[in-house]
Amino acid sequence: MKYQINHITEYTYERPIALQSHVIRLRPRSDNTQILQSFRLSVTPTPKQQSQIVDLDGNAIAKVWFDKEPTQSLVIHAESLVETLRDNPFEYLLEPWATHLPIDYPSSLLAQLQPYLKGQRPGTSELDPAAIQLAQEIWANAGETPASFLSQLNQQIYKGCQYMIRETGAPLPPGITWTQKSGSCRDFAVLFMETCRAIGLAARFVSGYQEGDRDNPERHLHAWVEVYLPGAGWRGYDPTQGLAVADRHIALVASAFSTHTTPVSGSVSPGGVPSHMNYHLKILPVD
Repeated sequence: MKYQINHITEYTYERPIALQSHVIRLRPRSDNTQILQSFRLSVTPTPKQQSQIVDLDGNAIAKVWFDKEPTQSLVIHAESLVETLRDNPFEYLLEPWATHLPIDYPSSLLAQLQPYLKGQRPGTSELDPAAIQLAQEIWANAGETPASFLSQLNQQIYKGCQYMIRETGAPLPPGITWTQKSGSCRDFAVLFMETCRAIGLAARFVSGYQEGDRDNPERHLHAWVEVYLPGAGWRGYDPTQGLAVADRHIALVASAFSTHTTPVSGSVSPGGVPSHMNYHLKILPVD
């Protein structure tokens, strides 16, 4: 599949402010699952300086600095042309030692996977108790294979929770999402991710886009999870849709920590000035 993406984000402030440095994570990644054929980023006011960076997670991001001239708006416009390549999300062969849960990782690989096995609660690396309990319940019912565990977890969140649109704010803790049985895509992603980690499956948070309903022009940023399966690499799962990710998702960035995938982050001076955010997003399939 090939997609033309037009994404405009506009911040307006109630009174003049000075823009501090901002990090922009809106460049789709390019790898063996999707190819970025073109990308253009424009920012208004025009930055004094702009730097292209590869972060610790291997994501291509932009950092921009501004003059101290006062402004009451910030507009970020990203245009992308992306071809997605993975039409079969199950085309892989696991390593022989990774076919049953819990996986007994070689020590060298386990050391590399540590950031993707820990909890995200502030001040601790421990996993959320709700995620641990959910992992144990699914493991007892679904059997010991990673595929059956991931499939049942995906369906349990998809069928058991009500989706809601929440434009801003950090993901809710897994315990709150699972107790309330409702949440945004990023809430479901964090719940899925920590439940995987609770059974010893390394997982990371992904921010990006998805094709959605072609008859509905409304589009939103999306979030899902990639799970590391030895022999298969990173494989995507979308609990909001109950799907294994194939060629109708377009990844921007991925990280062990959801806070490191925010599309735009930065600050203004003085702080605390009320602001409002609007965005316009079009995702058009290209023949």
